[in-house]
Amino acid sequence: MGIKAALPRYELYLYTAVLAGALVWASSWILEASSENVNRKAFKESVQPGWHYFGRKMDVADFEWMMWFTTFRNHILFALAGHVIFAKIFSIVAPKHRSLIFGLHGTLAVLVTMGWTFMALVVSHCLVLYSVALVKRKWLVFAAGLTTLASIKLEPYNSWQETLVTGSFDLQDILFYGGVGFSIMRCMSFALENCEKKDGNYTFCDLLKYNFYLPFFFFGPIMTFDRYHAQANNTKLTRKEREVWNITTKALLHLGVILVVDVFFHYLYILTIPSDLKLVAKLSDWCLAGLAYSNLVYDWIKAAVMFGIINTVATLDHLDPPQPPKCITMLYVFAETHFDRGINDWLCKYVYDYIGGDHDKIFKELLATFCTFFITTLWLGPCQLVYLWSFFNCFGLNFELWVAKLFSLPPFSTIERCMGEAMSRRIRGVFNAANFWAIVLYNVLSLNSLEFAKLVARRMIFKGFPLSTLSVLMVTYCGVQLVKERERELALLEEPEPEKAADAKEKTE
Repeated sequence: MGIKAALPRYELYLYTAVLAGALVWASSWILEASSENVNRKAFKESVQPGWHYFGRKMDVADFEWMMWFTTFRNHILFALAGHVIFAKIFSIVAPKHRSLIFGLHGTLAVLVTMGWTFMALVVSHCLVLYSVALVKRKWLVFAAGLTTLASIKLEPYNSWQETLVTGSFDLQDILFYGGVGFSIMRCMSFALENCEKKDGNYTFCDLLKYNFYLPFFFFGPIMTFDRYHAQANNTKLTRKEREVWNITTKALLHLGVILVVDVFFHYLYILTIPSDLKLVAKLSDWCLAGLAYSNLVYDWIKAAVMFGIINTVATLDHLDPPQPPKCITMLYVFAETHFDRGINDWLCKYVYDYIGGDHDKIFKELLATFCTFFITTLWLGPCQLVYLWSFFNCFGLNFELWVAKLFSLPPFSTIERCMGEAMSRRIRGVFNAANFWAIVLYNVLSLNSLEFAKLVARRMIFKGFPLSTLSVLMVTYCGVQLVKERERELALLEEPEPEKAADAKEKTE
């Protein structure tokens, strides 16, 4: 049954007040734990001097964020700014050849940054997958592509390649795994799209132009070949109304978020605290729940900002890149859980939706999710933590379908129809709240550690029952209902007006 009925406004106001109060309450616990334990020996490496004039140290536990916005900030800004200027000039001078210009500029930038051995390795991967693409057999593309991907994710092959191509530049080892990994996924997209091409084949030059588009090359996101090829070769370069204003607004928004994260890193050590299990064991249940939730929110913010900055550059190039992921706060189903929309789009297009179809058949869904998380496990790098993360998220996706199938059968479906839509929404909200915390627990183990995830689960489910467990679920239920109301309002806005719908129906008839 679709969620169409609105809840009373006073009920939604109550949910808002409860949720806001709980977030402030949990944040106060985390702030207290951060302030009182700043000088712990376990914090020495990950909490370092920050704002000297405020006397606050900074949480620097996330290497990736520090790399982007502190250590190598100038390198990255210089590269992206150079691309924007270069791309703008040649888009004006030679719009028909801008995809070629993008490819040449990206190739030159990669060659200068990483050296000829790295370039030779990437081109060799491109040659292998281009040769396989000419056969036009999808199973062969997957076999060759996944084997190539395994060569940079499994020992001893990845160490051999890294030693072969990296040099003295401090960023080279990071750029190696990013550049080669994304390159292989792009080559697979090219090969799979070539399998779908009815007349002839795409050229090797098309692959190189697509693969060496600089903003996407090292850090993603992945834009499937069919979309990039169509957009990069579009010669009608026009801007939508207020598009430049929207691009500027998004750029300023990203800058604001970076500053906000910097403030939080100085006051809430959400990344460092979970690494000290002795301290974590002493924290309150609310503090633990807040830490687990805030870690996922931060990971979403990081992905949204990192991909958002690159997407802003791509939008200036008249492309429509994959959008940032959906905020974890807005999630209550596993089907929408992802932190990289580019990889998610790739997997859905070539694996998940291709095998699963409408995702309403239990066996097909099981096969689709297994294949999807098999590739995801290889992409992330096989290890115990990734195996557990993949298993639990794969189980979550399938369990949602099993429960939906069960409740679509009598007597559950009959009871739901009798109770009305508003009450149905409330009952579904209870299950969605429990599902939300399953998503949090299944994903926090990959962001922090298995031990931290187990400790949070024990406190939330067993030791904290019933008071902590039910109170946290109640707050989560309030958040889920607010999200559902937002989704309902957006769905109503997207519905056509009755008169326009009637006119459209008459035209089709």
